Amino acid sequence: MRATLALIRYQLALLGRSQRWLAPLLLYAGLLAVGVRAGQPLLDSLGLAAAALLPAAAWLVRGCVTAEPPAARHCAAAAAGAWRVHLAGVAAGGVAALLFGCAGVGLVAATSAPRSTDGSVAVPLLPAVGAGLCGMLACVLTGAAVGALGNRPLVRSRGYAVAATLLGSVAALALGASPANAAVTGLVRGSAQGAVQVPWVPSLCAVALAGLAAAAACAVATRRE
Repeated sequence: MRATLALIRYQLALLGRSQRWLAPLLLYAGLLAVGVRAGQPLLDSLGLAAAALLPAAAWLVRGCVTAEPPAARHCAAAAAGAWRVHLAGVAAGGVAALLFGCAGVGLVAATSAPRSTDGSVAVPLLPAVGAGLCGMLACVLTGAAVGALGNRPLVRSRGYAVAATLLGSVAALALGASPANAAVTGLVRGSAQGAVQVPWVPSLCAVALAGLAAAAACAVATRRE
């Protein structure tokens, strides 16, 4: 466990120094600027903020698992195990996305109106923020799963990896079976009804999905690296 935590800290430091976090942050901020306006219904805005975080999370995971030069990656794999090194990269991308998401939820909570979509029903602020955080977690984990499955070692070609990450992010938001889609839909539905619906089930499904995706990527990394 200590070795894994140390590797996650190393990956986060590498992400910060490489500035690979900047493009996903700009993407997330741009989507928030386009989709969220001051005074909009709180739950609707939280749903949009959670959905915007999914492609940013996939991009951050891609940035982490591809940041090291091959020689450095092989040295780390020899010292700590290829699966542990790759898991640390996926986890670091997810942690960075969570930081973005918490900032986004805080901004939305400060600028949105705690009312239903039609403005007729008051929505309790703290439960709504809790539901938004839960939805954000589901989108981060789903995005991390997309990033883990769409990049090395499963997809080695850079062009194919970028395309897989992009298409996977779109599919994860559009498909009804996706935990992210279910979480965002629950927030928007709750806004229409004037009731807070915490997306517990989608979040648990996202945990399972991210775990399976990370396990698959780590297993392939062990064989190939």
